[in-house]
Amino acid sequence: MTELEARTTIVSSCVQFRIDYEQTKQFPIGKAVHSDVVSAGGHLWRIDCYPHGRRVADKGEYISIFLVHITKSRSVRAKCEVFMMGRDGKPSTSDMGIMCQTFEISGLKDSWGWAQFMKLSDVEKRFLKEGHITFTCTIMVSDDSAIPVLVPPSDIGIHLGRLLDNTDGTDVSFTIDGEKFPAHRAVLAARSPVFRAELFGSMAEATMSSITLHDITPATFKAMLRFIYTDELPAEADPEDSSVEMFQNLLAAADRYALERLKFICAENLRAKVSADTVATILASAETHNCHELKKKCIDFFAVEENFKEAMFTDGYALLVLKFPSITAELKKRVRA
Repeated sequence: MTELEARTTIVSSCVQFRIDYEQTKQFPIGKAVHSDVVSAGGHLWRIDCYPHGRRVADKGEYISIFLVHITKSRSVRAKCEVFMMGRDGKPSTSDMGIMCQTFEISGLKDSWGWAQFMKLSDVEKRFLKEGHITFTCTIMVSDDSAIPVLVPPSDIGIHLGRLLDNTDGTDVSFTIDGEKFPAHRAVLAARSPVFRAELFGSMAEATMSSITLHDITPATFKAMLRFIYTDELPAEADPEDSSVEMFQNLLAAADRYALERLKFICAENLRAKVSADTVATILASAETHNCHELKKKCIDFFAVEENFKEAMFTDGYALLVLKFPSITAELKKRVRA
């Protein structure tokens, strides 16, 4: 639920703060890493993380987290929630810190937080991932003189999803391998510049009520269509259960129709599925669809000699050699280096 005032909006802002933990190992006690400055409620804020603690008395055994109020022209009351992101990419609410403080105009007390947020040993054991740790901080600014009310979260995705399911007002349909998918031109055009050009431009599809598509499977188009209407993957595309092939097909569709958020989601899920068996085909997808971070992840995986020796005997590697000879030459150089 979103918290609002009776007369004015209570503004919140969320900061995700990712720290290169390996680079901070030599930091002395009292030295901080600063997040980007964010705005909430007309005030500027920053998160300070002290990788080896803020106080000498804590002997460098704890990590410290503080919310800093940068705008000192007026006092403000703010609520702050901080939690760490687990190795599975989910927030660890059991290690959550919550405070509600007044930041004064004087600036004498312009930061509040936790000197002993968590022991360093626990951070390294439970939250260190690929040399980084990640905090998420939500800042909520309110006026104590107002009466807070709760407003339900946005449900536009639910309603548009129902519109898709009921086919009310559909004015175009897509046929793939004999299966028909009714849709709404306006929704597709609003979400995809490619669909906008096809359905409202000078192309032949603009005058067609039924369009036949090739080079895409019904399952992939159905998942993409669901995302277009709801901004979410369908329930059957749960990342833990979905195959690499499903995300590769969906990545190709997202790239084809310029659905950048869906493309990012697919690339991130494929990053988590990189293994000796899958790295070659995932790398081919990353190169084909311009996913730079995904490509880097695959090449870094290949650069480990043991991984390279195992992956080079897969069918996917053989296809990679044929399709992208320049990449395979780069991989061999990395392994030798």
